Amino acid sequence: MNGKTIKVLSVIAGVLLIAAGVVCLMNQDVAVLSAGVLIGIFMLCSGILEVVMFSYGRKLMLGSGWLLLDGILTVLLSMFLLFNQAFTMVYLPILFAMWLLFSGVSKFVTAFDLQALRVRGWGWVMAFGLILMVFGFVALMDPWLSTIAMGITIGIVFILQGIDAIVCVCIASKRD
Repeated sequence: MNGKTIKVLSVIAGVLLIAAGVVCLMNQDVAVLSAGVLIGIFMLCSGILEVVMFSYGRKLMLGSGWLLLDGILTVLLSMFLLFNQAFTMVYLPILFAMWLLFSGVSKFVTAFDLQALRVRGWGWVMAFGLILMVFGFVALMDPWLSTIAMGITIGIVFILQGIDAIVCVCIASKRD
């Protein structure tokens, strides 16, 4: 798999995440009812993509280990969400908040690596990381309140993750 294929896959993943976010925003009741499965599937895809991106880009980034760690944790959490539905529905708000926090911290740290490499647009990655961390903190402060707004939260986060995937491809294209 070459760099161009990874970029295409990242854009496809970004577009799919944005589409899923729009669907969740338009059908919040469906999003809440199927939140565990939706989050599990998209987290699995996102985690696998991050591990693949790490394997091909580890020499390009100083802190690429964060990308690998984020990918592995995302895959493990997604498997847990997909195969343990009873537990998932009870603890979904807390698990979701923790995932948002870790994903935000990971993107925030990655932004500093991009800045050190003098990559233009690193501020966008930092901004997305900060936004994800804020959503994670808000969801963690009152997880049951976030359950009420789960459809909206899922939709917004999917859209942000999709935009982030596309922005990362654009930033990588500028380096080539």
